[in-house]
Amino acid sequence: MKADRLVQGWCPGALRPMPSGDGLVVRVRPRGGALSVAAMDALAGLAGRLGNGHIDLTRRANLQLRGLVEDRLPELWEALRGLDLLDADAAAEAVRNVMVSPLSSVGPVAAAIEQALAADVRLRALPSKFGFLVDGGGPQSIAAERADICLASIDGEVALGLDTPAGTDWLGVAAPEQAADIAIAATRAFLAIAWCGRMRDLDSGAAARLRSIVAPMLSPLRRRPVGGVRRLGLLPGAVGIAAPFGRLEARQLQALGRLARESDVGAWHLSPWRALYGVVADPAAAVALLEGAQEIGLIVEDDDPLLQVEACPGAPDCVRSAVHTRRDARRLATLAAITGYRGSIHVSGCGKGCARSAPADLVLVGQADARYGLIRHGIASADAGWSIGTDDFERLFRETVDA
Repeated sequence: MKADRLVQGWCPGALRPMPSGDGLVVRVRPRGGALSVAAMDALAGLAGRLGNGHIDLTRRANLQLRGLVEDRLPELWEALRGLDLLDADAAAEAVRNVMVSPLSSVGPVAAAIEQALAADVRLRALPSKFGFLVDGGGPQSIAAERADICLASIDGEVALGLDTPAGTDWLGVAAPEQAADIAIAATRAFLAIAWCGRMRDLDSGAAARLRSIVAPMLSPLRRRPVGGVRRLGLLPGAVGIAAPFGRLEARQLQALGRLARESDVGAWHLSPWRALYGVVADPAAAVALLEGAQEIGLIVEDDDPLLQVEACPGAPDCVRSAVHTRRDARRLATLAAITGYRGSIHVSGCGKGCARSAPADLVLVGQADARYGLIRHGIASADAGWSIGTDDFERLFRETVDA
């Protein structure tokens, strides 16, 4: 098998890796949003043996292995195939973009969507990054995240919504056994109506036509799904563990695997919060797992200052960046805690803003001279108001807090 092609500047896959400053980036899409502890151990081994040992948790609840070289890709593919993590081809892989809420019971709905995407070659015409969200409700609900087609369990039924510029437009509900079929029907209708772009890019007329096709398949919506929030640490029957800026090292993941086996965790559930969740029946074992995770540099408390900042890999991992984003992000997190700043912070190596698509209160965008463009209440692609250096960080926070 050969890589379909090496693509730079969009979301990579396993069969379509993306070149970066530290080698090839390969994205692994777990089926149903979860990976067994054994599979995670295997990925950690592959990251250390075939890559540079860096593993990133993404905002779409996937994993990325970094620092690979093209000559070792066949070995990687063979291993991923053995773990049932490799698709038939790059097109089938790209369309299987289904994000599932952690610790939920919506696995059959997600599996049915994934199977339909694999079976219907016409759906491979979907735009790049077109995605599905399947949410089980509860405290770890991801219903507030964005996806082109959203399904969320509510009152024993499944609500279906379509993405719009203003967010998800929830159209109605269906029985759980019908939800996947209706979602795929909506997808086919989108392809028949749209000539390019994502669901949110439809003009008002096309969006109205699509709603008129999908809404009659649904029953009236009694109440809208409500998204949850990221929760870490000790949860009812489970644990939540985050990685600083989404970065895990292979040694950390291997150590976490040992802790998970000692606590009888069977699988890790991924999330859009760059955090892992595992079911732990014994509270004492859960506490021991969390203590061990904290000792190896992972985050287990909701108020950890690092969670206030999102940062892409930056230099030297990314050729587009001239700044060491994550080194500077750690300093920003410390300063925010010291000064009492409570706003969101996004540190981006360039204007692409890969780490965060939503606006942040403070956005720092890397510039060619190792300085940052500063944007308030915006996104990384916006025009920067002014330029600051790392020596200006403390003054920035103190002026912001005092304002």
